[in-house]
Amino acid sequence: MTALASRPTRSRASTRTGRRVAVTAGAALVLLLTVLASFAVGSRQLGIDQVWHALVAPDGGDASTIVRELRMPRTALGLAVGLALAVAGVLFQALTRNPLAEPRILGISAGASFGVVLAISVFGISTLAGYVWFGIAGALVAGLLVFAIATRTRDGASPVTLALVGAALDASLASGVYALLSIDARTFEEYRFWVVGGLSGRDLSVSAQVLPFVLAGLVLAALVARGLDALALGDDVAKGLGHRIGLVRLGGGIAAVLLTGAAVAAAGPVAFVGLAVPHLARALVGADHRWTLVVSALLGPALLLGADIIGRVVAPPGEIPAGIVTALIGAPLLAVLVRRARVVTA
Repeated sequence: MTALASRPTRSRASTRTGRRVAVTAGAALVLLLTVLASFAVGSRQLGIDQVWHALVAPDGGDASTIVRELRMPRTALGLAVGLALAVAGVLFQALTRNPLAEPRILGISAGASFGVVLAISVFGISTLAGYVWFGIAGALVAGLLVFAIATRTRDGASPVTLALVGAALDASLASGVYALLSIDARTFEEYRFWVVGGLSGRDLSVSAQVLPFVLAGLVLAALVARGLDALALGDDVAKGLGHRIGLVRLGGGIAAVLLTGAAVAAAGPVAFVGLAVPHLARALVGADHRWTLVVSALLGPALLLGADIIGRVVAPPGEIPAGIVTALIGAPLLAVLVRRARVVTA
């Protein structure tokens, strides 16, 4: 009887794994098609043959210039930022056990904003490549401050405590940003370009600057993935299963801070990606964080690059920044998520 009972169980597990593999392959294909579209679509449409020739055998012509100097940098940045925001969203929702959590919840985006404004107003830095480092530093300091304060409370770094401390820090840093902007018109003009969130105007050096932080965050996320599954069952159950929840939260928190800080510093506070992509990934592959992280890492950049493509073509010859497009998409989706009780209480 035991052998007969185990066969349906193995069959269901095999079916589930096969479905997850198929979904992951499909997400990879969607990302590949989106990357190709990012190279080909814009104010001037290019054929796939032109894109391929420009990538492998550039000849200095118009197509090569468009692909390599204009579209390659924003595509590379879209891959890094979309991946970072989506994976960070998975981590934040797991750490806070809040299905509506996203990379702003711990004040990290506000920390990056404060760092950028400080770089412009105090240090006179006027290039994106220059103040990316200040954005990353501001995000890291904000994240560490939230965890340091939360761990000293009576409940420790619990999901509720982290969210409350993060919300308080977010409000404090935002007021500091507005104060600096209100007294310096030049800072406001520089900051306005960054804060709308987008991929245009960034060269490959920006992607190179944030890539080490993104890679470090991904490695940490992979290491804590199994612990996040246990954490979702509650602290007591996670401890009973042998997981050190303090280390899981610390590793996941550092990973989320690194990913969010790098993404926000490079592209500005892009909305929606970190909120919606984890929900979509869980709907496709279930709650296992190892699969959710992989699928989110594929769908996040596909979504951001898709928004960037839409922004290029809806109002030619001008462009709408990708951050605005994602926000327009995200508002109605957030309303749908709030109305679905099973999402809110998951």
